[in-house]
Amino acid sequence: MTITTTAVVFAQPGQLSLEQLELTPPGPGDVVVEIDWSGISTGTERLLWTGLMPSFPGMGYPLVPGYESVGQVTAAGAQSGRQEGETVFVPGANCYASVRGLFGGAAARVVVPGARVVPIAAGMAEQGVLLALAATACHAVAAQLPQLIVGHGVLGRLIARIASLKGEEPPVVWETNAERAQGALGYQVLHPDADPRHDYRAICDVSGDATLLDRLIARLAPQGEIVLAGFYHEPLAFSFSPAFKREARIRVAAEFKEPDLREAKGLAESGALSLDGLITHRHPAREAAAAYRTAFGDPSCLKMILDWRPDA
Repeated sequence: MTITTTAVVFAQPGQLSLEQLELTPPGPGDVVVEIDWSGISTGTERLLWTGLMPSFPGMGYPLVPGYESVGQVTAAGAQSGRQEGETVFVPGANCYASVRGLFGGAAARVVVPGARVVPIAAGMAEQGVLLALAATACHAVAAQLPQLIVGHGVLGRLIARIASLKGEEPPVVWETNAERAQGALGYQVLHPDADPRHDYRAICDVSGDATLLDRLIARLAPQGEIVLAGFYHEPLAFSFSPAFKREARIRVAAEFKEPDLREAKGLAESGALSLDGLITHRHPAREAAAAYRTAFGDPSCLKMILDWRPDA
């Protein structure tokens, strides 16, 4: 039996459409998930949209973006380990017969290995799309809690909330956009020019700004560390002498792993990590073109989600 879906397709950079696509047939280890909501990433998806995503294996157009989806299991293979009716988080899918799945989650229906999806409490509802960023935040702070976070978007807020949970003192967050500086929960948000400190032991940058390294190194304590948790499409460089004097360390936080996802799920489902106030915009999936324009162009938009439910 042929299974089809409606999906967001980037035919090439800057060209978006909703298309009917054929899905690869599910195997015994797979599940079929009817997606309720999917999030739009203003990091990796923006790079795919603009054509600035660095090349890597599997990269190419046309593609289905998205790695932040939540839905219901409607069919579960005998070896999938999942059950029909479960609410699951789907961190992307590669199930399309005619286009690439990069990252494949922005669709009304997907076929994905059961081992890849994560069962979540049904009560999380649309907030479940935030698990990917929450897991990214857990991964970024796993080695050392930041004292300074650069950027107050969704990822910056999640890192600040997790650092506040785990640390003895809440972090400071830098943000240059006055509107985005609002919404702090138990930590301080400052414009960089208003921060006098030059002794941070750990700085986490989520801005994606490749020009900031010299400015951040100047704020480090001796033997301090900068964690690069954003995604940078331009080369990064820094002046050696200030870094040498501080014996600075620079670490890259890669994408989240399964333990990070488990931790993020536990924190969110227990209520220890609040996901409130992070989803600011919603559009029915049929209005995907307008949703992507808003997500990439409106500074007030922290997280845009597409609603794939039939009555949306």
